[in-house]
Amino acid sequence: MPAAPAIRPLAAVHLREALTAAADGHAPAALAALMHIDPESWQALEHRLNALGTTVLDSLALAARTGGTP
Repeated sequence: MPAAPAIRPLAAVHLREALTAAADGHAPAALAALMHIDPESWQALEHRLNALGTTVLDSLALAARTGGTP
């Protein structure tokens, strides 16, 4: 079985920035942060979130709804 793609550290930072921006109600900043994620890391993020039964969009929506606190 092939190894899952790796999430680069900078991509993790961009995802955190996107989630924080969504929690703060700043959708354009969230989108900008997501656009900085490299394709390999993006695949890895999707793979890991899928394993958790969620998606990037669902994660952003949850952050926006809860203000970042579940």
